[in-house]
Amino acid sequence: MKKNFIFVLTIGVFSILNTEMGIVGILPAISEQYGVSLTTAGMLVSLFALAIAIAGPVMPMLMSRFERKKVMIFVLCLFTAGNIAAAFAVNFQMLLVARVIPAFFHPVYVSFALAAASDSVENQADVPKAVSKVMVGVSAGMVLGAPVAGLIVNSSTLRIGLLFFAAVNLISLIATVLFVPEFAASEKVSYGQQLRVLKEKRLWLALVGVLLLNGSIFGVYSYVSAYLEEVMNLPVQIISIVLFAYGLMNIVGNTVAGRGLSSMPNQFISIQPIVIGVIYLLLLFLAGKAMIPALAVILAWGVSAGAVANTIQYWVTTAAPGAAEFANGLYLTAANLGISAATPFCGVFITRFGTQAAPVGGILLVILSAVCILLKVHVMDKKKKELQQ
Repeated sequence: MKKNFIFVLTIGVFSILNTEMGIVGILPAISEQYGVSLTTAGMLVSLFALAIAIAGPVMPMLMSRFERKKVMIFVLCLFTAGNIAAAFAVNFQMLLVARVIPAFFHPVYVSFALAAASDSVENQADVPKAVSKVMVGVSAGMVLGAPVAGLIVNSSTLRIGLLFFAAVNLISLIATVLFVPEFAASEKVSYGQQLRVLKEKRLWLALVGVLLLNGSIFGVYSYVSAYLEEVMNLPVQIISIVLFAYGLMNIVGNTVAGRGLSSMPNQFISIQPIVIGVIYLLLLFLAGKAMIPALAVILAWGVSAGAVANTIQYWVTTAAPGAAEFANGLYLTAANLGISAATPFCGVFITRFGTQAAPVGGILLVILSAVCILLKVHVMDKKKKELQQ
């Protein structure tokens, strides 16, 4: 039963992320269908992400007093209805509204799913393994949604492509109703108690670290297509395959992180910026010189990126014990803000030095994240142990 339960959570998270990121693969079709520019169509992505950033710290906390299964069913119903409304939208404004309203509940479902996975195991050391299975849904949603939606639209119509998102939500909804048990009643944590975790210096350090570390990944990844095309001179068809493989490596990274964080969390967290920094230095060195080694490095980067996703979630939630949903919401906000800030930051180096300089911004961000990790592992964690003794 527990395996089915965790699997359903993974499918649910996939259905939410599929709605968020799958739209990227059909933006040109939306631009053509509704007569708007590609930049305007991009608001379907940027406003969705903005809604997540705004709702992240607030909505999971407000909904935490309600039973988790009922909340997750409500969110999946909302996403299903929103995607159906989007499929039949008569103008772009209606399409935008149909997407943005459910986006405010995105952090609710993901936070609840991660918290439920954490609570599904008795041994605290096994929590990262349980969470890593749900995080697979995040990686799969990010890598599979766009190409599958694009394939559907190219072979049928835009409406069918948008209904694909609704269908995945509906499947997840049915599975949740059938296979996810009612969660046992537990002591409710008041809003005041949850907000009290904001006094923890460890939490703020974790949030800054998440912003920097996640930014170091996605700030560079935002330009990886241009890097592969302009620097490595790869054709578009090969680039699509490379990006798909990168996404699959994310899933491998989720699994690796689950094991690493369970057995030696501080060591695993500490090694993340080192690995990413080496990968970016190799990408700088190999730029335009050796295609096969560079592609191998990008696949290794995919594994590392998947591991980072688990690492930053673990870092925030362990810094705010007793407020799981709120902490997961804060993690989602910090991660999204990191992406928003890091993308233009890395773009500055591309503007000045060319596309081959994309990893430079990532290197600077990863160095700053290493400082945060150093403070966490060697200062704050030691102080906490001393106080406990």
